[in-house]
Amino acid sequence: MSASDANGPTEFRVWAPRAERMTLQLDGARHPMTAEPDGWWSATASGRDYGYLIDDAETPRADPRSRWQPDGVHALSRVFDSGAHEWHDQAWTGRRLAGGVVYELHIGTFTPEGTLDAAIGRLDHLVDLGVDFVEVLPVNAFNGEWNWGYDGVLWYAVQASYGGPAAYQRFVDACHARGLAVIQDVVYNHLGPSGNYLPEFGPYLHEGRANTWGASLNLDGPDSDHVREHIIGNALMWLDEYHVDGLRLDAVHALVDHRAVHLLEELAERVDALSAHVRRPLTLIAESDLNDPRMIRPREAHGNGITAQWSDDFHHAVHVAVSGETVGYYEDFAPLAALREVFERGFFHARTMSTFRGRVHGRGIDEERTPAWRLVVFDQDHDQVGNRAAGDRLAASVDDGGLAIAAALTLLSPFTPMLFMGEEWAASTPWQFFTSHPEPELGRATAEGRIAEFERMGWDPAVVPDPQDPETFRRSKLDWAEPYPDAVDPELPESGDFGFVAGPRIPESRHTRMLRWYRSLIALRRSRPELTDPRMTLTRVEIDEDARTVLVHRGAVVIAVNLGPAGAATTLAGRVLLHSGVLAGDPVPEAADARVLPARSVVVVETVETGSRIEE
Repeated sequence: MSASDANGPTEFRVWAPRAERMTLQLDGARHPMTAEPDGWWSATASGRDYGYLIDDAETPRADPRSRWQPDGVHALSRVFDSGAHEWHDQAWTGRRLAGGVVYELHIGTFTPEGTLDAAIGRLDHLVDLGVDFVEVLPVNAFNGEWNWGYDGVLWYAVQASYGGPAAYQRFVDACHARGLAVIQDVVYNHLGPSGNYLPEFGPYLHEGRANTWGASLNLDGPDSDHVREHIIGNALMWLDEYHVDGLRLDAVHALVDHRAVHLLEELAERVDALSAHVRRPLTLIAESDLNDPRMIRPREAHGNGITAQWSDDFHHAVHVAVSGETVGYYEDFAPLAALREVFERGFFHARTMSTFRGRVHGRGIDEERTPAWRLVVFDQDHDQVGNRAAGDRLAASVDDGGLAIAAALTLLSPFTPMLFMGEEWAASTPWQFFTSHPEPELGRATAEGRIAEFERMGWDPAVVPDPQDPETFRRSKLDWAEPYPDAVDPELPESGDFGFVAGPRIPESRHTRMLRWYRSLIALRRSRPELTDPRMTLTRVEIDEDARTVLVHRGAVVIAVNLGPAGAATTLAGRVLLHSGVLAGDPVPEAADARVLPARSVVVVETVETGSRIEE
């Protein structure tokens, strides 16, 4: 940790309770450090590039709280003054998660350049789409040039290949200028396999504890107060110094903490205090595999006080419904009744048998008291796409009707919907698992581990790409020519029937039609109060397992879905707001009163009478 003074030297402080001596190496010169209470060391000097020599070591280590690693995680840190940026978001008052739409993206593959500055050039696309939050996969410093970001080892530093911390400030500023809030994905449950020197400084890791990704953090053992402060300080850094609006907390079920006050509760308490100070809402979203409503229950009701959490159950129910895939953890979601469960009760597994886990799993949500927006839902995300054997998106195997249904169920649900970059135009590019570990043995171990992971899902290991192959990374980059082809046909109409939002005059294709469908769904969500009403008790779902039909009642709006191979008759009467038939580019004569649902279609209707149902 360093505190820079624009008019003088810099104070360097580092926590290293295991060291007997500490030396600051700064621009080649060495400065003995002074021991302070509780294992801290300090020195004051002028310079730019620095590292710490522990005891008799000859190789300096990067600052555990380094803000800037221009030459990688194994190299020296560089002094960075985060207060030097001239912010232009003084009028930004933040955004509450309730009622919003989230867009998840990975900086390295969002644009061909793979940088934060290049991502700024695509923000207007997100504004036109209608989303409210940009959720960025981890940008903390990792070893190598490209990675998903979950192998970070220096949590306070912004990855150099993305542009570093100054570029990150420009990105957040640009988002706020366009009315977009920023959620930063952070990883506190493990550290990456290469470049992690924290154990040389102190007891950051808990001996004898490990999770799927490596050693667990020391959250409740001796000296864990400082480890917890390392984590909480990092969270506050993003929210305060970098003006971020929220954090997505990776895999919190892997945080082993037996204290009376769990790390998550303490973090929520500190973030709420900061929110009061900066006078804007600050959001915490947990990725949790526990299906435990205590995660999102307020602290005053003896919960952890986390704002919201992801719901994999919703994804699984929608994915199985539109794809028919029932292997591995999808098995329990085969009946359409799974859709009714997640829409009306939030979680599917709530003290119910999980076949994949081989045990009872989860706990029910109090749907009468829990606002639905506290669950973030999606039909695709980085995990559910990237952790497939070939990294294939829904668009690779599901027809346009199925894609339209998945989008409508997600975006018109009572929950907080999240999109994964490119899904809004049915991107043809995969999103695969990629790494760039400089160590060959680590690269081999990673590739072998991936193949082993897929055995339980029944996927063919022969189609698993090599994560270390640079082509795996390049294949995963979005192709922006798909939604925005260069050719322009002035004869094309600007909008279609059934509520399609007007768009640019571009040649029609699967990609452009799907993009217009997504824009229309988000616009409809914004225009109808029933669709952002967070009361789960006001959502009612009817299903017909045999006909493969679903009616989702959201007040006067009904989302009518036909997943079957043949048309279905209904008693729906009212005004058609949206009809997925337009994705085929053909007229939809049956849509006038929605009495017929074509095969593999979704029709959104404003009803004029109650009790509409699928005819048997």
